Amino acid sequence: MNFDLNEEQRLLSESVQRYLAGQYDFESRKKILASDAGASATVWKGMAEMGLLGIPFAETSGGFGGGAVDLMSAMQAIGEALVVEPFLATVLAGRLVERAGSAAQRGEILPGVIDGSTRLAFAHTEDGARYRLAHVGASAKRMADGWRLDGLKRVVDGAPHADLLVVSARTAGKPGDAQGIGLFLVARDATGVKMSAYRTVDNHRAADVRLDGVTVRADALLGSEGGALPVIEEAVDFATALLCAEAVGAIRFANDTTLEYLKTRKQFGVPIGSFQALQHRMVEMFVTAEQARSMSYLACSKVDTASDPAERGRIVSAAKIKIADACRQVSQEAIQLHGGMGMTEELKVSHTFRRLTMIGQQFGDADHHLDRFASLDR
Repeated sequence: MNFDLNEEQRLLSESVQRYLAGQYDFESRKKILASDAGASATVWKGMAEMGLLGIPFAETSGGFGGGAVDLMSAMQAIGEALVVEPFLATVLAGRLVERAGSAAQRGEILPGVIDGSTRLAFAHTEDGARYRLAHVGASAKRMADGWRLDGLKRVVDGAPHADLLVVSARTAGKPGDAQGIGLFLVARDATGVKMSAYRTVDNHRAADVRLDGVTVRADALLGSEGGALPVIEEAVDFATALLCAEAVGAIRFANDTTLEYLKTRKQFGVPIGSFQALQHRMVEMFVTAEQARSMSYLACSKVDTASDPAERGRIVSAAKIKIADACRQVSQEAIQLHGGMGMTEELKVSHTFRRLTMIGQQFGDADHHLDRFASLDR
């Protein structure tokens, strides 16, 4: 595989890195976290103006027709800077709209996503799901003029910022059935939508979303009735590949800042980085980072090119297994090598530890993806 960026990807990477270096340093990020919104409208506008929000969407929708490979370097920069704006949440929900929606739905929603005026979130996870995408218990009942939605969605990433929710609900069958799952567009301020917002451990904003007799029009259904699972699986695989790229950026920062600390922290009159035992641990961290980077590149390439869903799923799960293990190893080693001060709020490495811990769980932990890899390899 060619790991070199083409000219357009290189320029995008440099633009995102320059922007975040100037607008999203650690002190600026702390001010954003302390705000009521927990995210910056200015940064979101900047992402839109750079064209970042338009990369993964088709040119017919006003985007650039790119894929996960085109976003890899940007996601690495987002991971390194610990960006908390709901970029991935919006891209995931937007991909569902693009893949399942009608031309009218795409034309109504995606231009706003691309210019930054509309933020989306995918409300899917439920109690007891354990990462299984077919585990949908929320109900969608057909009415004379539309649908009635009832159910509870847990830990909806980006929901407190979203203008529009893409909600999965069951039109037939029972939780776990592959058939009978539909996708519906629901305004966050629709009657019957109750949102309990909170901070996650890594300072992102999420919410539990209760749907209590929410009525939507017939044209709120995305795609075919009851046939949404393959679209959900494809979109989540795409988002997982991007999450792996984000992890690579966060891991890179954890390694770099730990190495710098070992060079400057002295004990017995010498830098602790001169101790061979610590050098060995740093080498292992850097080897792990390179392996994770290679697997993230493979996953991003595969979600852009694979025509076989099973092949795509195997590669994405293999990458997520490696990324989850790398997140755990590097984040824990970085904290241990920093000593007690590594856990303080004042050091960015402690925030990186939290984000890497969450990435290891998001869209499925290592155990889940080991099971998935084995099932798809039959």
